[in-house]
Amino acid sequence: MSAELSAPASGGRTPTVIRVLVLATFVVILNETIMINAIPRLMEDLAITDRAAQWVSTAFMLTMAAVIPTTGWFLQRVSTRHAYAAAMGVFLVGTALSAVAPSFAVLLLGRVVQAFGTAVMMPLLMTTLMTVVPEQDRGRVMGNVTLAISVAPAMGPVISGAVLQIGSWRWLFVLVLPIAGIIAWLGLRQLENVGEPQAGQIDVSSVALAALGFGGLVFGLSRFESGNLTGPALIVAAGSALIAGFVWRQLRLQRTGTPLLDLRVLLSGTYTKALILMSVAFMAMLGSMILLPLYLQNLRGLSPLATGLLVMPGGLAMGLLGPTVGRLFDRFGGRLLVIPGSIGIAASLAGFTQISMTMPYWQLLALHILLMVSLAAAFTPVFTLGLGALPQQLYSHGSSMLGTLQQVAAAFGTALVVTVMSAHATTRAAEGADLVTAHLDGMRLAFLVSAALALLVIVMAVLLPGRAAAPAEADEFETATPELAKH
Repeated sequence: MSAELSAPASGGRTPTVIRVLVLATFVVILNETIMINAIPRLMEDLAITDRAAQWVSTAFMLTMAAVIPTTGWFLQRVSTRHAYAAAMGVFLVGTALSAVAPSFAVLLLGRVVQAFGTAVMMPLLMTTLMTVVPEQDRGRVMGNVTLAISVAPAMGPVISGAVLQIGSWRWLFVLVLPIAGIIAWLGLRQLENVGEPQAGQIDVSSVALAALGFGGLVFGLSRFESGNLTGPALIVAAGSALIAGFVWRQLRLQRTGTPLLDLRVLLSGTYTKALILMSVAFMAMLGSMILLPLYLQNLRGLSPLATGLLVMPGGLAMGLLGPTVGRLFDRFGGRLLVIPGSIGIAASLAGFTQISMTMPYWQLLALHILLMVSLAAAFTPVFTLGLGALPQQLYSHGSSMLGTLQQVAAAFGTALVVTVMSAHATTRAAEGADLVTAHLDGMRLAFLVSAALALLVIVMAVLLPGRAAAPAEADEFETATPELAKH
């Protein structure tokens, strides 16, 4: 590929390659949340239990956790067009398979295939953005990315609720299929390659350790919802041990320069702080995303569609604010946004600890909007600061590690709040509290735990610099490889 195409774009305009990738990422992320309201319909149509039906989401999450660690290596070995074609092609196959699935097993297979394609898109978008967009424009462009990836999950439950009111769950896939097909076709017409692919063999044992380790960890965490702690704890321990083996293997492979996931990204203090902040914030966010629908539907009696409509303004506000946050970041740096944003996250979660059976819906709406707006103020600068602190050759590995830990954080956050809620509700019921009061107390305590986690987000926000210092830190990576590989 020519040097002109691989050079960063300039002139304050979002490059076409980023526009295409944002559009594709919007569709695959929309698909990730579109099945949330379909669980009861699946149970009825396919004659399965609620535990089995939950696997349409669990299997998707497990596959993402297992595949994303390999994307850093993959994106360095293929061209942008080939990575895009592979991701969208696999996603389309999975969507078509899900739409015509004659049984639950085939539907599950379709969701797994979809997840393979989805796992590549986000790291591909982030890596390409950091490569082609100059530093002074990254906040603005990352803000546009935030708009897409925030609005998509907010719209998913609303769209699925509306579709399920008038049609079968299969229409959720039938409607996505032509849209994804058109975007894939347009993308391949307009997409240009960014950077040169590098040669290198894949380490099969690293792939196995990553898939079993991260997949096992996420699976174990998801099983805590069942109330049985011993089995999930053993699975989590086994997954953690395999991840330790994966880390050891990467340090050994560092000597040859061909690790599956380059751990030198952790040598950047800015990137590591951003990674911790994003993971904890994601954990708190996912916890609230689980608790709020449970509260609104199970205790307040709202329908799935009404619940989706209530939380949609927050998601839309988060997305629409993204470009403004990006421009402010480019002008003033990260601290002006991340510190108030982290305080807003903690404040909103603390507000949710006051939920009751009579709490006005406008207060719930206001708290949710505050949470989403605060997350927008934090996420765009932290993404940009963290990846901007890495040298260009590590962008794909930085994006891959960020995506992997987001999946783990999502599973951990969900397991934590559900376990805390269930355990406390059971204790309160045993003490003589009625069922509604017991569940309310459990949810309040779970929100309190999320608010406590958000205090760590504030600490990390204070420690982050206003701007990344990639050139100064890049030298550390070149000299650190031999030293890192010794350990």
